[in-house]
Amino acid sequence: MTGTGDEPFITAVKPLVDAMGGEMLPPDQAGEDDVVLTWEGADIVAVRLPQLADSLDHILTALERKQGKPLAELDRKAKQEIVRILEARGAFSVRHGVETVASALGVSRFTVYNYLNRENAAKGD
Repeated sequence: MTGTGDEPFITAVKPLVDAMGGEMLPPDQAGEDDVVLTWEGADIVAVRLPQLADSLDHILTALERKQGKPLAELDRKAKQEIVRILEARGAFSVRHGVETVASALGVSRFTVYNYLNRENAAKGD
């Protein structure tokens, strides 16, 4: 993004930016909502964070890639684990999060709520 000595820093943060669905750009192109990363007193790279709804889609795609098949093809236990992971990552605080997850898992909203209730009951909440 800037000088050639910055590549190790950029290489180090790229997996994190990719995992959250962000975009890296030169610091001088940063908008007011972007996060500029500074290293040893110099602005190295700006990170444009995704909208929450886009993050959820990105997380679902990453989980599907990790599972090696569409989430809708997973068995019930695996789908419950996916819901647990998504709840821990705040997926259900996003508007239409339950509907988005239900669609990706190939289940009803009611089923997702049942998985959530089951998880919370297991925690003793």
